[in-house]
Amino acid sequence: QVQLVESGGGSVQAGGSLRLSCTASGYGGSSSFMAWFRQAPGKEREGVAATRPLAGDTYYADSVKGRFTISHDNAKNTLYLQMDSLKPEDSAVYSCAAGLPSYWHWSAQDHYKFWGQGTQVTVSS
Repeated sequence: QVQLVESGGGSVQAGGSLRLSCTASGYGGSSSFMAWFRQAPGKEREGVAATRPLAGDTYYADSVKGRFTISHDNAKNTLYLQMDSLKPEDSAVYSCAAGLPSYWHWSAQDHYKFWGQGTQVTVSS
């Protein structure tokens, strides 16, 4: 059974940093993707970043390129999202997900089968 458990959310002022973690159990495979999504109140859930842990490639939404870094520790089977230069518009519930999208569909939530419970990130101005 696949389980994804996030941690690391919280409140920070604009310009600050946070690191999210997602520990996965029961999931893997050479073509598997792991990703971070976020959903702000009144908005649709959007893909933030994704990676294929065994291939090492990474994908980012334009809104976070240069500020966020996704990484995966294969030994710990843990996904990370380092978020720097945070902005108030980054405030949302962040969820990790695992699935088998094509790389050009990395941000399509329908292609992810497994989801964590989410963690709140609040950035104040």
